[in-house]
Amino acid sequence: MAEEIKTTCPYCGVGCGVIAKIADDGNVSVMGDPDHPANFGRLCSKGSALAETIDLDGRLLHPEIAGRRAGWDEALDLVAQRFLDAIAEHGPDSVAFYVSGQLLTEDYYVANKLMKGFIGSANIDTNSRLCMSSSVAGHRRAFGADTVPGTYEDLELADLVILTGSNLAWCHPVIYQRLAAAKAARPGMKVVVIDPRRTMTADIADLHLAIRPDSDVALFLGLFEHLIANNAIDQNYVAEHTNGFAEAFASASGVSFNEVLELTGLPAMQLREFYRLFAATEKAVTCYSQGVNQSSSGTDKVNAIINCHLATGRIGKPGMGPFSLTGQPNAMGGREVGGLANMLAAHMAIESAQDRDRVQRFWQSPAIAERPGLKAVDMFKAVGDGRIKALWIMATNPVVSLPDADAVKAAIRACPFVVVSDILKTTDTAPHAHLLLPSLGWGEKSGTVTNSERRISRQRSFIDAPGDARADWWQLAEVARRMGFADAFAFASPSDIFNEHAALSAFENRGNRDFDIGAYARIDKAAYDAMTPFQWPQPVGDDRTVTRFFAKGSFFHPDRKARFVPVEPPASDRTSADYPFTLNTGRIRDQWHTMTRTGKSARLSAHIAEPFAELHPRDAMEIGVGNAGLVEIESPQGKAVVRALITERQARGSIFVPMHWNDQFAAKARIDAVVAPLTDPFSGQPASKNVAVAARPLKAARYGFAVSASKPQSLAAAYWALAKADGGWRLELAFDHAVEDWCGWCRSTFGIPAEIEPLGYADRQSGDLRLAFFNGTRLLAALFLAREPVAVARSWAISQLAADHGDLRKRFALVAGRPGADKPDPGATVCSCFAVGVNQIVAAVRGGCRSVEAVGKELNAGTNCGSCRAEIKGIIDGCLAAAAE
Repeated sequence: MAEEIKTTCPYCGVGCGVIAKIADDGNVSVMGDPDHPANFGRLCSKGSALAETIDLDGRLLHPEIAGRRAGWDEALDLVAQRFLDAIAEHGPDSVAFYVSGQLLTEDYYVANKLMKGFIGSANIDTNSRLCMSSSVAGHRRAFGADTVPGTYEDLELADLVILTGSNLAWCHPVIYQRLAAAKAARPGMKVVVIDPRRTMTADIADLHLAIRPDSDVALFLGLFEHLIANNAIDQNYVAEHTNGFAEAFASASGVSFNEVLELTGLPAMQLREFYRLFAATEKAVTCYSQGVNQSSSGTDKVNAIINCHLATGRIGKPGMGPFSLTGQPNAMGGREVGGLANMLAAHMAIESAQDRDRVQRFWQSPAIAERPGLKAVDMFKAVGDGRIKALWIMATNPVVSLPDADAVKAAIRACPFVVVSDILKTTDTAPHAHLLLPSLGWGEKSGTVTNSERRISRQRSFIDAPGDARADWWQLAEVARRMGFADAFAFASPSDIFNEHAALSAFENRGNRDFDIGAYARIDKAAYDAMTPFQWPQPVGDDRTVTRFFAKGSFFHPDRKARFVPVEPPASDRTSADYPFTLNTGRIRDQWHTMTRTGKSARLSAHIAEPFAELHPRDAMEIGVGNAGLVEIESPQGKAVVRALITERQARGSIFVPMHWNDQFAAKARIDAVVAPLTDPFSGQPASKNVAVAARPLKAARYGFAVSASKPQSLAAAYWALAKADGGWRLELAFDHAVEDWCGWCRSTFGIPAEIEPLGYADRQSGDLRLAFFNGTRLLAALFLAREPVAVARSWAISQLAADHGDLRKRFALVAGRPGADKPDPGATVCSCFAVGVNQIVAAVRGGCRSVEAVGKELNAGTNCGSCRAEIKGIIDGCLAAAAE
C-alpha cells in the first residue's frame, strides 16, 4: 500500500498543495492535493514533474573544504571561526548572509536571528529582493506594513481583473486556471492584460494594453486623474481612512491624457476603454508581478496602482484590491521573519528604536542591528570591493540570477571566505566557494512556507536525507552554538523554531502589527506535524473568519490611516545609438529559476529546450537574423548568445530572453550577465525588464543537432545548449569553423568507444553530414550537421534513443533525420504533461477538432495542468485562419 504525504510545491508563490505517494519499492509519484485551498488539486507542469527531479545526480552529499571531503564538525568549526575572525578584526558589517525564497520559514528565521540579533549586523538579504521587494516597499509606504490585503478568491469574485506585468499563464499557472474557469462560468467578467509583450496570458484578455517599458506609472496616474474627473472617488473612504489625497491628485493632474498616450504608446481608444472599465466596475482586482516590481521605478508603480484602489475604496472587500503575486514559494515567509536587509522579524521595522528594543528583549540577544544592511546588489558590490570579508550563500545561485552576473562571479572569487549551502555541487556559484555544505532538498526537509495570499502550509519530508546532508536551520544553529550563542539556538526541530517565530509575532502586539500567528505559539510537535494550511493573522484566542485587510481602514501607520503616495512618470527610454534595443528578461512555462531542479526533467525540457530571444520580424530582418539563427545580445556589462525566435507577439524594438539558462546547460546564455546593476531607489530591486542592449547575428560555419544516450562532455563548440531528454540528452550546436574529424569529435564528446564505427553520409555540396553510432540494437549518439540551422524532426530523433534498431532500415531513417510515413513526427512539444506535439494538434484540428476541449478529448493535451491551453488555442486559431484564406 503506497504511503501518502501531504506537502507543498517548491516552485512559485501560488503555494499549491501536493500529495507525494511513496510506493513499496520507494518510487515517488505526485498529484495535486484536492483539499488544499490554493489549488484544489490542480498542479502546473512543473509541479506535476516534481518526482522527476529528486534523484541524486549532481547532489552535494558531504561537506567539502577546498574540494576535499570533510566532516561536519570540521566544516562548522571553520565557518564559525572565519566569521568570528572577520567580526573581531573588521566589525559585524564585514560579514553577510545571502539567502533565498527556497528556504523554509524556519531556516529563514534562524538566519535572521543569528545575523541581526547576535552578530549585530543587518547584512542578510535574499534573492527575493530580485522579485518582490518593490511590493514590500510600496505596501509599507501606503499601508504602514507589508500587508497583502486580499486572497486568491478575489480573482474569481471580481468583475474586472487587471493583470499588469504578469504572465500569469506561465508564471502562476494554477491561479491562471482558476481565473480562466471563473471567466468561463461568468462570461461577463472582463480581463485586462498590461504588458509590452503579447504573452500567452493575453489570450484570455478582453483588452491587451501593449504599453512601452516602464510606462506603468504614467498609465495609472492617468487612471487616477480619470477617476477624479468622472466622480468615481469614494469620498467617504478617502476622508475616513486615508491621508495625502490632495498631493497624489496634484501629481496625477500634472500628466495630461495626451502625455499618457505619448508615454505609454497606446491608442487613445484602448486607453479610454481601460479607464472606463475601471471607473465603472466596482469589483476590480489589480494583480501585479515582476513586470511591475523589477524596475528602477517599481515602488512608484506599486503605489500608483494602490492609489487608484484607495481612491475608490476598492480594497479588502470580496473581489476588490491590489494583489502582489510573489515569485517564489516562500518569499512571503522570508518577509515575515525579516529576511530582507531593511526589515526586522515579524514585520517590525529596523528603523524603529521601539521595534529594535522589542525584538532584542524577546531574543535576549547581546546586540541588535541598528540600521538597514546591504541590499542584494549593493551586498555583492561590497563583496567585490573588499568590505565583506566572509559571505554565506544559501539555496541560491547568484552567479546566474543577479544582474551584472560576471561582476558577481568575480566578487565571489575575490572574497576571502565564501560558504555555499546547497543541494547541488554543480551550480555556477558552487565552484567559487571555499566551503560547500550539503543541504536538504524538497521531499527531504520539513517546515513551513507562506504563499501570496498569506497562507501558511507545511512542507513535509518523505525521503531520507542523502549522505551527510542536513537542514539549513541546523547548519545555522550549529554555527551559532560555535560562535558562543548556544542557549539562544538550542532548537531540536523545526517545530521549536516555528513556535518561537509565532510567539515573536504576538509579543507586545496588541493588534498594532499585521503579522500575528500567536495562536500557534504553543502547539506541540504532533500538532505541528498535523498542521493544515491557514491564513494569517491568527492571534491568540481569536476565531478569525476575516481573511482580508483594510475594508474598514485600520491601516498600520500610527494614525491607522493609509497614505496616498505622489508619484511621477520616470524617464523610461534607456536605449541609444549603440544599444538600440530594450531587453526584457523573465520566466518560461516549464523551467524554474536557474534550472537546478527543473533541468533534471526531460518532460520539462521538451517544450523549450534551449535559450532564445524573442524578436519582432522587422527587427530580425533589419539586423540580419533569420528564424532559428543565433543572435548575440550585448550591453556594457556583458554578452549572451541565444537562438532567435521571430514572432509578432514581440513589440518592435524589444527583445525577451528567459533568465533560466546557466553554464551547465548552455555555452553563453546567462542573460543576467547582460543586465545592468540598476536598482529602484526605495526597494533596491534590480531593473531586469528595461535594459538597453545591442543585437547582432552570430554566423556559424556549421550548425548541429545531436542526441546522445550519455551526457556529453567537454563540449568544444562556439555555441551549445544541452537538455535532458527521454533516454538521454539532446544538444543544439554551432561551430565557428568546420571540424576536420567529426567522428573523433563525436567519440570525444559522447564517449564512443573506438571499436564502434559510425553509420552516416556527407554531402560536400550542401555541407550536410549525418553520423550515428550504434552498440548492437541501441543508439549511442547521432549528430546532424548543416550550413544552416539543422532541419531535423527533433522529437522523433530523440525518441530513437529508446527505440530498437535491429532493423537496418530504421538506422538509415535515423541518418536521414526524418521518420517514415508510418511514424509521423509529433513536432515540437506543446503539452509537456502528455508529450503532445504541435503536428499532432494540427492534425487533430484538420480532423475536425475546433476547440481546446475537443483537442483535449482527442489527445489529452491541456487536460492536466492546463498550462498549454493558451498555446493550443493559438494553434487552433492559426489553422482555422489559414483554412479560411
